[in-house]
Amino acid sequence: MKKNIEYIIGFLLLAAILVIGKNSLEGSMLFFRLIVGLGLGYALTRSFFGFAGSVNRSYRAGSTKLMRTLILLFVGTAIVSTCFFIGQDPTQYDLWINPINVGLILGGITFGFGMAFCSCCASGVLTDIVTGLPRALITIIFFGMGVYVGFPVQNSATWVSKTMFSSQTFENGVFLPDLFKWDGLEGYLGAIILTILFACIAIWIAKIYEDKRKAKNSYTGVDTEVAQVKVYNDDKQFKLFSQKTYDILFVRPWTLGMGAVVIGGIFILLMGVTKAGWGASTPYGFWFGRLLVAFGMSPESIASFAGKPVEMFTGPFFQNAINVQNVGIILGTLIALLLSGSFIKTFKEGLSITFKEALIYVIGGFAMGFGTRLSNGCNVGALYTPIANFSLSGWIFLVFLVVGGIIGNIVYKKIMTNKCCEKQSA
Repeated sequence: MKKNIEYIIGFLLLAAILVIGKNSLEGSMLFFRLIVGLGLGYALTRSFFGFAGSVNRSYRAGSTKLMRTLILLFVGTAIVSTCFFIGQDPTQYDLWINPINVGLILGGITFGFGMAFCSCCASGVLTDIVTGLPRALITIIFFGMGVYVGFPVQNSATWVSKTMFSSQTFENGVFLPDLFKWDGLEGYLGAIILTILFACIAIWIAKIYEDKRKAKNSYTGVDTEVAQVKVYNDDKQFKLFSQKTYDILFVRPWTLGMGAVVIGGIFILLMGVTKAGWGASTPYGFWFGRLLVAFGMSPESIASFAGKPVEMFTGPFFQNAINVQNVGIILGTLIALLLSGSFIKTFKEGLSITFKEALIYVIGGFAMGFGTRLSNGCNVGALYTPIANFSLSGWIFLVFLVVGGIIGNIVYKKIMTNKCCEKQSA
């Protein structure tokens, strides 16, 4: 298929999605969720942005550029989010002030371990459905199994549901502004300063690590990061109606910084409209339950095991806001590849996996899914959203996510031997 055909299909598909979404989804909020998903999928794909890559690229290639960009994204989102909170009651928002406990630690390690095995995360597996179908399908099925199996633990284990430390506003976690109520801005000035301090420490450690890898000649870099910088060093002069103009608008990869700005902007929009942050992983457990129902199991027994309402496994799929948003991420990825003329090439490259790799994805997918139940969230639900919501739990999760990612990469390297550096750009 020629690229210009892909371009046309991309625009037609985008128009069809918007028209069908507007006329088929019940209410403006679900349509809004679809648009948010499209934007996230497009931005993640166009900028080669991913939470899993923050650890995997660092270990496999020595590059911490994505990790440092992610940290800046977290800080920037937290700072802008204060416009919703100052002078308002923060409990009016569904802030993810997660518990600080053993589950948070074990969940971070387990999720990071699985992330290394699958070269993706809770949001990344959605984009990978388009870019690496076999890997993504195996991962998301067993991710869902892990979430489903973990539901009873999350519901009943106090070391998962109860916090060891809490502050005044939210009884089941530490809300950083509570620590600085004397600062003249209801605690938000102090919370922002502390958040920046945490970020500076993380970025400093990442930069030291990268410099050491370069000094030891073990820094290989990441191809996509090199390409992102290279295209923006080219001559930018262009005619309005030309292939070069089209390439700039739809084909050239965005820099990591540009991706962070767009993703952060979408997060702020999501927070303002829905009064809640970005979540992705919990529906995977419901999807797995629906799969069991499709194979003949009783919906009532499925719901009873999970401790969830039976409607979550039998209700209309597209009446769930997160389902719509997650499907939007998949479609946003597809649109990004079609508009850039790279869908066929990318899709074909992602079809080949070995039996050993399939087993790795089974283990990694289940580890990620089960880990999300221990930590009460994934890379967005336990990391990005909590940090943006000034929850101390997010920073603790980050530490143990990295620990789990390092362990996972070490094990992955031993298993895959000479394939240890594959998918370094994930």
